[in-house]
Amino acid sequence: MAEFVPEIMTELRKDIVRVPEVILQASGIKVFGKKIRSIIFTTDIAIIRNTNANAVIAVYPFTPHPAITKSIIEAADIPVFSGVGGGLTQGARSAYMSMFAEAQGSLGVVLNGPTPLETVQEVCRIVDIPVVSTVTSKYTELDEKLEAGISIINISAGKETAETVRYFREKYPELPIIATGGPTEESILETIEAGANAITYTPPTNGELFSAKMDKYRQLEKENYQD
Repeated sequence: MAEFVPEIMTELRKDIVRVPEVILQASGIKVFGKKIRSIIFTTDIAIIRNTNANAVIAVYPFTPHPAITKSIIEAADIPVFSGVGGGLTQGARSAYMSMFAEAQGSLGVVLNGPTPLETVQEVCRIVDIPVVSTVTSKYTELDEKLEAGISIINISAGKETAETVRYFREKYPELPIIATGGPTEESILETIEAGANAITYTPPTNGELFSAKMDKYRQLEKENYQD
């Protein structure tokens, strides 16, 4: 028999962005006592404030900036994994961004796939929160990065994500793995069964969500007019 879970919700907050329930089948990763199963992939503060995800992964295709990190952490009411570079941004700047993110309250910091070993070592040496390394394929070299202090890997390998998760799970049976789940419940479940402990979910954009709401408003106006 399924366990009944009471839910408290108000009329104004009922339209939150909900992650797929299948993610609850993941084991989760405990970070400082907080179990993380679902991680929403966005930097949109409005969405971050209105979701039932356990955490946020805030990475973006620009060089990291303290103002962005500060804004997201201050707005969020759930833990934040902050992007600190590793591709275009490396070395001391990534280390300083990591230190800043920790000071502002990040639960962890995320380094991009191309991050050189020297940057990984510098970041791991300077912070006391988990350092997450992004993995883009099963060909990503991890041994030296894990030895340097990487705590979690974040697998984002497109259509090959589940296969890549399976590969690294066999190689590192106890390594905490976050992975993208894909667009369907079936692809999310496949990723979990391959060995992912937590799933990142990409929500609809603010524009897409607002478009659906505007369609609803138009329909209501039409019905009221006809009455």
